[in-house]
Amino acid sequence: MRGASRASLALARERLVAAASDLDAPGLLRLGQELFPVVHLLHDESRLRRVVSDPAQPAARRAQPLAQLLTGRLSEPAVQVVDALARGSWSRPLDLVDAADDLAAQALFAAAEREDDLDDVEDELFRFGRILDREPRLRSALTDPALPADHKRALLGSLLEARVRPATLTLVHEVVLFPRGRTIDRGLEDYGRLAAERRERLVAHVSTVVPLSGDQQGRLADALARQLGHRVHLNIEIDPELVGGLTVRVGDRLFDGSIVHRIAEAHRVMRGT
Repeated sequence: MRGASRASLALARERLVAAASDLDAPGLLRLGQELFPVVHLLHDESRLRRVVSDPAQPAARRAQPLAQLLTGRLSEPAVQVVDALARGSWSRPLDLVDAADDLAAQALFAAAEREDDLDDVEDELFRFGRILDREPRLRSALTDPALPADHKRALLGSLLEARVRPATLTLVHEVVLFPRGRTIDRGLEDYGRLAAERRERLVAHVSTVVPLSGDQQGRLADALARQLGHRVHLNIEIDPELVGGLTVRVGDRLFDGSIVHRIAEAHRVMRGT
């Protein structure tokens, strides 16, 4: 997002914090789950999206259509958040959809934080992506447009319910059942990045031949943090096809075995010294 959209998202996030200030973890979870249908509505109804994001109209008029549609269907905190979205200034209509998606995810992350589970949610999103890499038949079923959504929901429930945090399950449902042009991998990565940004840290995707001990992981994270200027959360994948060493991807930056010496601490991790 750029310019006006970025500023409007920041204001809407502030309204979310205020609206959620008195909510406990279950209340925050419900808030996120209430906001996702708003995301779907704005995505599917292009005319509504254009009306709500029309910069030529005053804020009160832009907010009116959503208020008429959603009053009585949402809790008061959700109404406040949606009103903030509708009154924002958006550089392009689809930014409104992305902002609503962001706020729904932020509510779920706040719920996980209340339970001290946000690290687990990040890890579970990453692990689910790795499961799909190992199970192509599962990926095919979840991306098959001919398979009804209820069947996909039941499949996800049998795989994940009682095994992952509620916020994780909600986010996985979102990327699988409502892709909105995203691949499952892209959706999982986007939500993982948002969770990391919430804790003001980067996500490093690490591929290694052998498992890293807790001490090695800590030293690698510290080395990357010094190199990149931010705290780093490691998502680690064992890849036996690597000849040796490890690869680290942070956003668009890739540190592979041929250049990892540029991070001296990472060398010490692999030597165990």
